Amino acid sequence: MTQNPSVGKPARSSRSILPIALIGAGLILLGVVAIILLLRPGGSAGSASQTLIYSSVVPVAVNSPAPDVQLTDLQGNPVSLADQLGHWVLVNNWATWCPPCKAEMPALQAYSDDHRDQNFLLIAIEAGEPVKQVAEYVEKNDLHITVWPDPEQKVYDAFKNISLPTSWLIDPHGQIRLTWAGAIDRETLEKYITPLLKE
Repeated sequence: MTQNPSVGKPARSSRSILPIALIGAGLILLGVVAIILLLRPGGSAGSASQTLIYSSVVPVAVNSPAPDVQLTDLQGNPVSLADQLGHWVLVNNWATWCPPCKAEMPALQAYSDDHRDQNFLLIAIEAGEPVKQVAEYVEKNDLHITVWPDPEQKVYDAFKNISLPTSWLIDPHGQIRLTWAGAIDRETLEKYITPLLKE
């Protein structure tokens, strides 16, 4: 007697197909959203990712003394944060290999250029790379801001940093007034920092 091969096998029901169909529909929807972001005016993969990065940054108000850190600048001169008392100082801890750090640098540099006459100073402190590599990066990318190499990550440790980029706004009396983690855009810098510069 020949056994029917279908006996004992559960029939494929619409219930087993439903989860697969839902996953497929979700993937199609994600693809459509990605295409819309890429094809909108001025849109590109880079600008879409920067929009996502920037949307997550919200500076937090604090009031604590800034630690003093002594480093050596790109020319081999000793420098320290204590030497900057009397200025509003934005310390930006970044790295040459960090994509969000690179994404925010043009906004930081432009803001620094426009507010230099308001007693404002940007110090970009590179975390962990050799001095020669930092100097080459600065030259290649035409950075005309103050850059201090920190191969031993003294600033990262002193400020109890946990990610890159992270920034701290220090007032002329050496108090940290704002801090944030992640890349920031020009509009946010103007909104949160510029009013403080008028104090």
